[in-house]
Amino acid sequence: MGIRMPRATQAKQILRRSFSNGSKKSSSLDIPKGYFAVYVGEQEKKRFVVPISLLGQPLFQELLQQAEEEFGFDHPMGGLTIPCSEDLFHDVASCLGAL
Repeated sequence: MGIRMPRATQAKQILRRSFSNGSKKSSSLDIPKGYFAVYVGEQEKKRFVVPISLLGQPLFQELLQQAEEEFGFDHPMGGLTIPCSEDLFHDVASCLGAL
């Protein structure tokens, strides 16, 4: 039986590990402080820059869980890749006030 961490802590660890693993394809200089980049899409990936405040949202944490299940901590784009359609991500981000 493992130790259960609060979801926000898990989300931060997933994000930290995903950024530390892959090659750095985009400069962190083009991301404003308080934001992070995610890659979304089923075939072709599109980059979104979203506020860090999303990490504490249960709906967004579900997307992070899907990313962990599909990619582990080895994200092919070098940043956090979320395995869902652009439309679904846009709907979730809009509901959470991120876009």
